[in-house]
Amino acid sequence: MNFSVVTDLMMNIMIVIYGLVGRNFGIAIILFTVLIRILTWPLNAQQMQSAKAMQEFQNDKEWQAVQKKYAKDKEKMNMEMMRLQRERGINMFGSCLPTLIQLPILFALIPSITYAIGSAPLSLLKLSRSLYDFQNASALIPLNSKFLWMDLGLPERSDLLGLGLSIPILALIVGLTTYVQTKLTMPPPATANPNDQAAATNKMMGIYMPVMLFFFSLNYASGLAVYFITSNLLAIVQYAMMGRVNWRNLLPGGQNKTT
Repeated sequence: MNFSVVTDLMMNIMIVIYGLVGRNFGIAIILFTVLIRILTWPLNAQQMQSAKAMQEFQNDKEWQAVQKKYAKDKEKMNMEMMRLQRERGINMFGSCLPTLIQLPILFALIPSITYAIGSAPLSLLKLSRSLYDFQNASALIPLNSKFLWMDLGLPERSDLLGLGLSIPILALIVGLTTYVQTKLTMPPPATANPNDQAAATNKMMGIYMPVMLFFFSLNYASGLAVYFITSNLLAIVQYAMMGRVNWRNLLPGGQNKTT
């Protein structure tokens, strides 16, 4: 499928919301994010189930016996691990699925926001051509890109102290909320086993995602940062509603404690 179809769909959904909320694109992005979180709720439930299954697998007697038997043969150990996981219906990458499914949304969202609130002639032309027939392009274009102190079509920088220092406040908040969201929703490792691949994957994502989203927010339209922050806060709320937020992970050494 042509990726522009996805981009155009997302752009049109946001613009429909934009028209319904008094032509405030910041609110439109926030409500669009809420919609995305609702649609991906089943994936979040699957993520929790996969994470729980991987945690329980580490206490599996047969798996522990395999680890002892093939302690010096990593290749054989990995083969046996995949066999046991397959027999138990465990997908070691299942806990990463919701994060991975967000990536196409992210890559479609970047041009969607850029074209929707861009003021350059090329952006306006692209927007007018991408709007569905039922949209009144002449009445909507150009869109209002102002939200709070920001121009949502540009990277956000603020001079809080009046010293001429441009501080990327939103990008920093994105990095912080992504880190907190990752830590809170990360299941504690079942064991201190260094071969626990689920724990290693979670640890990698806990470092990689905050850094990646920080740099995205630093260099792209601030409307994208609004999406990230809203998505992170909603994720924490969703997991709290499911009773799966692991508050101890925010404490030093908290991941090594079980509830």
